[in-house]
Amino acid sequence: MSQPVPALVTLDLWGVRRGRVPSAVVAMARDRRPVRRTPGLTFAKLLGTGDGRTFTARDADPHHWGLIATWADIEAADRFESSRVVSRWNARAYERLAVRMTPLSSQGRWSGREPFGRPVAQPYDGPVAAVTRARLRPRLAATFWRAVPPVSLALRRSPGLLLAVGIGEAPIGLQGTFSLWESAQALRGFAHGAPEHREVIRRTRDTGWYAEELFARFAVVRAVGSVGGTRVEVGT
Repeated sequence: MSQPVPALVTLDLWGVRRGRVPSAVVAMARDRRPVRRTPGLTFAKLLGTGDGRTFTARDADPHHWGLIATWADIEAADRFESSRVVSRWNARAYERLAVRMTPLSSQGRWSGREPFGRPVAQPYDGPVAAVTRARLRPRLAATFWRAVPPVSLALRRSPGLLLAVGIGEAPIGLQGTFSLWESAQALRGFAHGAPEHREVIRRTRDTGWYAEELFARFAVVRAVGSVGGTRVEVGT
């Protein structure tokens, strides 16, 4: 189901210390209903994170948790900032990255929906973010996992990359990435210039690893905070 292009997309990542991990795990289940009932919210996913190097369970990072959400208007996102959900996460976290962005392009589906709509392509070369998400076909997962490490290494060596984090609704099978870039040109340089990435794209077409996939690109309005001690300030 296609949705209208949202006025704003937010991604929040919270870092919690070891003693707060159990409460974070509980919150992942408890917060689903109140998040979905938020006025003005059109799509949301509570996310676990990982380093994204293999997309297997050993990548999982129990100290960082996230929320991606789309909004019908900016005011709704502003009101959510003072909600109980955000207040509780802020209280348990020792760090937070808050990203605000608008869709530039989106292809594919997430849980049967097109949460970022179908944006009309426009010239843009400011700071950008990319979100990928895929649901693996179980019988092909092993071949996919073997193909990931070279691409992950090439990504982290890419000029212009500010941050890359593995994200997903589950440690295995429902996985993706969030990456933040200095410019659209830097993202294109990796997407079209890295041989490792081009090879995985080719194998994706030939092998059919995914039962569902999505790739979206965003103009970054603002990104402030840190993840794992890496400080980010964009649009401030």
